[in-house]
Parts: sequence; C-alpha cells; structure tokens
Amino acid sequence: MSSDPQGVLFCPVAIAKVFPTQYHSRVLLDKLLSNLDIEVEPFSLCEVSPRRRLHLPGAPRVMIHFVLAGSGFVRSASGTVQPLGLCSLAVVPKEAQHSLEPGGEIGKECVIDPEAETLPSAPVVSTESAEPPQMIVACGLVKVRYGAALGLFDKLEDVIVEDLSDIPQVRSAFKDILAEQTNAGPGSDAMKAALMNQCVVHLFRRLCETNTCSLPWLAALEDERLARALEHILQDPADPHTVESLAEVASMSRSAFAESFARAFGLPPMSMVRRIRLERAWKLLEQGDGLPMKAVARRVGFSSRSHFSRAFKRQFGVSPVTRRVMPS
Repeated sequence: MSSDPQGVLFCPVAIAKVFPTQYHSRVLLDKLLSNLDIEVEPFSLCEVSPRRRLHLPGAPRVMIHFVLAGSGFVRSASGTVQPLGLCSLAVVPKEAQHSLEPGGEIGKECVIDPEAETLPSAPVVSTESAEPPQMIVACGLVKVRYGAALGLFDKLEDVIVEDLSDIPQVRSAFKDILAEQTNAGPGSDAMKAALMNQCVVHLFRRLCETNTCSLPWLAALEDERLARALEHILQDPADPHTVESLAEVASMSRSAFAESFARAFGLPPMSMVRRIRLERAWKLLEQGDGLPMKAVARRVGFSSRSHFSRAFKRQFGVSPVTRRVMPS
C-alpha cells in the first residue's frame, strides 16, 4: 500500500480490479476528506416548544442543525417536511428559509426577523412558551470547502437530514462546540473548527455509506477525468490553464470536456479557474502578510492588477484593498 503526497491511500491494482466500485469510492472519499477546509460561525441554541413553529430566515452561509434533545421536524421552503430525532443533523442550503417545529397542531408562528441578526449570534433562540421545549437544537453556520476553494454545499438545493445518533463522537463533539461557544477561551475558534471537522467527516462517511449522497460536488468528482482536471487547477491556479490544456489532463476532446465539466460543476472550465484564483486571492488577503496588491494578483494568475481588481469586486462585492483592511 502506498500514498500520494497528499496522504491519500491507494490499494494495489489487483485489489482495485476485484473491488472496482468500493475502491474508487474509498479513494474519492479519502481524497475529499483530506482536502476539507472548514469554517464555523458561532452557534445558537434553538428551543422549540409544543405547538410553536420557529421560522428561520435564509442565511448567507449553509446552516446546520443538530438535535441535542427531544424530536421534531424541519420544513423547507418547498414544503418538504423531514423528521428530526435526537442526534439528527440537518444541512440547510444558504439563503434558504425554513422552519423548526414540534409536529402536531401549531398554535403560534414564531418568526425570526432577518434584519435583527438574532440567529446565530444570540446564545438562545426560544419560541417563548411557558411549557418546556419539546426540541432543543444547536444551530449555526458552516462553510465547507474542498481544496480551500470550492464550497461543497454551494449547489445544495434542499435540506439534507442524517441520523447520527449511533456515533458517540458526534454527540460529544457538538456538546463540546456549544461549551466552547458559551465559555470561550484561548484557542476556542481552533477547537470548534476541529470538532466541526470531525462531525463533517462523519456526515460524509454516512452519506456515502448509505448511497444517499445528494451533494452535487461529490457526484461530479466521481468522474475521474473531471476530477483530474479539477485537481490540476487546484494544485496551481496561477498556471496558464486553457480549456485545451485541461481537456488534455482529462484525456478528453476539447468539446466533450467543456460540456461535461460545465454540466458537472455548473461553471465552464475557465470560469472555474477564475473563481478558484479569486478564492485563493481572498485567502491571501485574509492572511494579511503585506504582499503588494500586484504580487497578490500575479500569485493567483492575473498579469494585470486592474483586471484582478475588477474581477475580485465582481466576485465578492468589495475591492481587494477593502478586503485587506476588513477583519477576518
């Protein structure tokens, strides 16, 4: 057994031939998990009382809900209702309005004002009832990126719910995240990120083990040819990539590659290159190492500072100079 520079384990060819599907899925999952970059926003505790429905506004990032006590349901904007049990994990697409509810007759609709920024910054969000809550949910925002560039949940269209009640590490991790949020100390952010990483690993394992993986990025990465091209871009976004050079990496014709790539990832190849370059530039500016703006542009593959600045502002809504002085 050997490993590549990124630490992904590869079985001997003989084993791959005997178990081709299992082998490819394992390699894909290993590669995915070894390249995850996770950012966690502060959590809130949502208390849902009997006969109360808690409406939550769409958030700028993916929202996650983890049921710490009781049971209930999550209702998406499309009307889909999914059950939530103890230690269930729900992943909600960004900007997606949804609600948490106890089930049964609803006597009061509790709406979180999207302008009030109540969630997720408030320690406790309650449906304001004299009765004890029927369901207690840890709520928060999460950004999961592959290769520090591509949001794995970016193309998620509806709520995903997974029952993780049989995994003790997940139950323990979420309780520890809440404890770190409530009693923050030195290194709390790093601790929360590490704990969340553990939970996301378990989530992806479960999704792939049960063959219910509905994340578009994973389906796209299962095409080894497209995965090779994407890995090539991520390895060095500043390279002078072209559709032709990427098609060659994928061992496909130019037209077939361009069509397959756009269908799988939702962006033409060169739009993806530009997006990854700009994501890398954002990270460079976030690090605050004082690189001249022209050097930042060159490092991510832009020969012109003005072209870089225009593309950056189109992508993120702020100029690179503004981003440099923003708090991380």
